[in-house]
Amino acid sequence: MRIAEKLETRRPFFSFEFFPPRDDAAERTLFATIEALGPLDPGFVSITYGAGGSTRARTVELAKRLRGDVGLDVMAHVTCVGATRDELRALLDDLQRGGIENIMALRGDPPRDSETFVPTDGGLHHASDLIALIKSEFAMCVGGAAYPEKHPEASSFDADLAALSTKIRAGAEFLVTQLFFDNARYFEFVERARRWGITKPILPGIMPITNFSQIDRITKMCGATIPSSLRAELEARRDDPNAVADLGVAYMTLQVADLIARGAPGIHFYTLNRSPATRAVVSALMAARRAW
Repeated sequence: MRIAEKLETRRPFFSFEFFPPRDDAAERTLFATIEALGPLDPGFVSITYGAGGSTRARTVELAKRLRGDVGLDVMAHVTCVGATRDELRALLDDLQRGGIENIMALRGDPPRDSETFVPTDGGLHHASDLIALIKSEFAMCVGGAAYPEKHPEASSFDADLAALSTKIRAGAEFLVTQLFFDNARYFEFVERARRWGITKPILPGIMPITNFSQIDRITKMCGATIPSSLRAELEARRDDPNAVADLGVAYMTLQVADLIARGAPGIHFYTLNRSPATRAVVSALMAARRAW
């Protein structure tokens, strides 16, 4: 089912993001995670693309497997990186024939040794170009990325929102945000987007904190910030992994409950291919029912 249609009728809306496994052991972990999260009835699951398109084939195969064998609604990530227009068309055709109706269209990150994105010869320059290609040639629902704390390459919030508006005009039907830990950032961003005339649903993206070094590294890479009060509590527990994980679950439970209570359409969980933290949070909210 198309995600845009689900967002019109289903609240709250939970979805889970996974990345393609690199070996057999990682694949077993991933499918154990999917089995554990299945009873939470996700609106969809998304499958990411590796840096530089490095997991393109695995992304396609995993997306088709989860759709055909497991019966989940799947959103496959597709990026402009390392592919010509014709290669992207072939990829999208493969996904569509595999029953995939939903795409997250992204430009993709520059190579690790470069600060700027350089399109492939015969390829696309922007996520909006990819969105326009998909909408003009394929019967797919397309989502776009949004950045509550501004895209790291954007010169200003207004420049970032101008780029986001271009994605909407190209055909993006919903948006999913980069991770954040301060809900004020999300609601301020939504308000700015609405003033720009962006009316599509904006799903907040939330990542569980299960490892301090890992979350510190991820936030630095993507331009997200950890509030000073939360960072202080994490620093105080950094030598006790279990205490960090416990704090992460508690913080995320409060964060997600607040987002839903204040009108967010749902939550997109960046699971890191693990189930315990996300399962604990969603299960607690479903049991309490007070969040909605």
